[in-house]
Amino acid sequence: MGIDMRSVKKEGNGIRGRLLEIACEVFAQKGYRDATIAEICKRAGANVAAVNYYFGDKKTLYAEVWRLAFHRSLEAHSPGGGVPSDAPAEERLRGRVLAIMQRLADPKSHEFEIIRKEMANPTGLLAEVMRKSIEPLRRELGNIVRELLGKYASEQQVMLCQMSINAQCFNMTVPERYRKVFAAAGIKGVLPPERPKIEVIADHITRFSLAGICEIKHQLEQCELVSR
Repeated sequence: MGIDMRSVKKEGNGIRGRLLEIACEVFAQKGYRDATIAEICKRAGANVAAVNYYFGDKKTLYAEVWRLAFHRSLEAHSPGGGVPSDAPAEERLRGRVLAIMQRLADPKSHEFEIIRKEMANPTGLLAEVMRKSIEPLRRELGNIVRELLGKYASEQQVMLCQMSINAQCFNMTVPERYRKVFAAAGIKGVLPPERPKIEVIADHITRFSLAGICEIKHQLEQCELVSR
């Protein structure tokens, strides 16, 4: 069952809303295993029984928190990057990449921090909610890649191109995380002082990906000609 964002906003000042807000922060900071119901309730100004009353248990709260963070992120940054659905595939790809980068860079978004903590110390508790939430986005990006690759592309080739695009987006955030770690430790000169703007990174990933997709499409077309 998905989250009704209007209901969340309406009850944002209530106990359930406060629990969700605080749990978002705590799970993003500590991950599932190190986060405690006691801390969440204390910071939310709620009785320790409140989580069971409103969510049933910690596991359900965890899944609900990630779903909320995910949908809030999409509200703030449209998955299509503001590009019309009838625009050329190249422009729609750039819009998708830009939206992912904006979500990754948004300090108010907790979805990726929760995912990072989950990947570092897996619980498996987010697998189903993430699959259902992310699948429409995965399918939409796949349709764009399939259009760009052409009619001879296999599903595996489409999937690999998608994986490459997503990996570039996520890897672009790694230097920023290292920069914060090095800065906290007083280490200087290891990385450039500032990373490029989000728009510059999105343009680079798009151009790089389109070049690779174009080459794969050319190879597929050549193989088709040879096989005739």
